[in-house]
Amino acid sequence: MSLKIRNVCENDLDAILAINNATSPGILPLDSKRLCWFFERAVYFRVAEVDGIVGGFIIGLRENAYHDSSNFLWFRDHYPAFVYIDRVVIAPTLRGHGLGRVFYADVQSYAELQVPMVACEVFLEPRNDAVVLFHGTFGFHEVAQRRMPGNNRRVSLLAKELCSFQFVHDTYLEQGGLPRLAWLENAKRTCRQDPPVSLPQAAEHV
Repeated sequence: MSLKIRNVCENDLDAILAINNATSPGILPLDSKRLCWFFERAVYFRVAEVDGIVGGFIIGLRENAYHDSSNFLWFRDHYPAFVYIDRVVIAPTLRGHGLGRVFYADVQSYAELQVPMVACEVFLEPRNDAVVLFHGTFGFHEVAQRRMPGNNRRVSLLAKELCSFQFVHDTYLEQGGLPRLAWLENAKRTCRQDPPVSLPQAAEHV
């Protein structure tokens, strides 16, 4: 199996939509409009290309995103800076090959140069112990539980503190910024080359 983790491209979106909407109840559905919003606005959007075919994806947002997810807004109310993993989805035929850990290692390598924390949530209704165990063994801990407005499903809100961020902050971010290294150049992990978009704050928290 040939595996490549790379930035999303616009021609990946149809495959991503199909993968997302073919998965279990643990992943909320997407439509093409919502997916395009993520493509335009996510600071971190990567795909797993397996033998030349998109087999999974991960989407991350910063705390200032104009995102209406009530779980995201809970984190924004409680923490000043973070990368929020909105979703990570693996095609059913590729589960069990470790792609989830590869994705989480990749998003951590991005986030620890930017923020002190990675945040996400997992559904507890229906409970998926494989997902709960995965996050616990990857260093996440529960910071709250809540019921989502609309579907009333209970979720566990999870956070992982990034111990290396303080070093990056003190040594580089407070001293003029990160060095210009080839592996750091792609800070916004999409194929788009647009300048950063200034986003308004969400008007109302759920």
